[in-house]
Amino acid sequence: MLPPTYVEGFHDLEAVKAMEYRPFGKTGLMVSKLSFGGGPLGCHYGTYDEGQAIEAIRQGIKQGINYIDTAPWYGQGRSETTIGKALKGIPRKAYYIATKVGRYELNYENMFNFSKEKTRSSFLKSLQLLGLDYVDVIQVHDIEFAPSLDIVITQTLPELSRQVAEGKAKHIGITGYPISILKECIEKSNIKISCVLSYSRHTLIDNTLSEYIPFFKAHNIGIINASAPCMGLLTNKGAPTWHPSSEQTKEVCADAAAYCKDHDIELAKLALWYSMQCKDIATYLVGMQNLKELQINLDVVKNGITDKEKNVLQEIQKKYLCKITEKHWENKELEAYWEYMKK
Repeated sequence: MLPPTYVEGFHDLEAVKAMEYRPFGKTGLMVSKLSFGGGPLGCHYGTYDEGQAIEAIRQGIKQGINYIDTAPWYGQGRSETTIGKALKGIPRKAYYIATKVGRYELNYENMFNFSKEKTRSSFLKSLQLLGLDYVDVIQVHDIEFAPSLDIVITQTLPELSRQVAEGKAKHIGITGYPISILKECIEKSNIKISCVLSYSRHTLIDNTLSEYIPFFKAHNIGIINASAPCMGLLTNKGAPTWHPSSEQTKEVCADAAAYCKDHDIELAKLALWYSMQCKDIATYLVGMQNLKELQINLDVVKNGITDKEKNVLQEIQKKYLCKITEKHWENKELEAYWEYMKK
C-alpha cells in the first residue's frame, strides 16, 4: 500500500513501493523506515557541499523517504536553511518535517533556552528558514539540559501546544540522550507528547532504548531512533574530535573500523542494518550530506547486507565491540555543561 505522502508524477513509484512505512505512534502519520537527518547539514561533522545536500534531500524524498528532521542547533540555522532550499518546489504532501526548540548556540552561555518567549521566537524563525507555514512535528531538544524538567513542562511544552493550536505544528515531541528523562517527562506532562527521539541508544554498543520501548508503546508514543552509527563512532571515518565517549571506546571502535576497511566494508552500514532489526521503532533517522550516503542507506533498507558483511559484523562484535567497558556517555556532557555554567 502506498503511503499518504505519495504524489503521483513526483515520486519514483517503484522506489516508494520498495520502502517500508510504519505507524508513528497514534499521530496517524505513516513514516518511512529510513528518515533523513539534518544534523550533518550544520557544522558538527565537517563541511559539506550545499548543492549535493539539496540534491540528496530531493532524491531521498522522491525515493520514498518521507520524514525529515532538523533543528536550529544544527549549524545555528544552516541545516534548516539548506533543507528549506531543497523543499522548494516539492509538493508539501510529499513529506513530514520536524524541527526543534531549546538548543541553539555553540557557546555554553547561549546554548540552551527553554523559556516560552525563546521557544516562540525560535520556532517562528525556523518556519521562516524552512519556508513553511507549518511543520508536522515540533520537538523540545535535549530536555536533560533544562535547569529543571518543570521549565520544560510549564513553559516549553505549553508554548508548543499553543503553536499546534494555531496550526503551525501538528504534533509535539521530545528528544534527549538519557532515556529515563524522556519517560519522566511523558509521565509528568499534561501536554500530549506524540513522539520521542532517542539517539545513539539502540546501536551495536548500547541497546538501552530497548528497555523503554514497552513504556513508549503503552503510551502510544512514536519512536525515532537516531544515529545508529553513534555520531560517527561506528564509521570507517571515525568519531569527530568532540565525541563524548571514552578513549577506550573510541580506540575499540577505531579497531573495528580498521577491520572493516581491510575487508572493504563500511562500518556505518553494518551499524545501521543491525539497529534496524527492531520492529517497534517507527523510523531510523540517519544524517546524510550527499547522494552517495543516501544510496548506501537506501540500499541497507531495501536490500539488507550481504553474507560477507554479516560475517564481518559477527567478527567485529566478537573481536572488538565486546571489549567496550563504557557503552554510553550519559551525564558526561551534562556535567561539563553545568560545571561551566556554575563558574
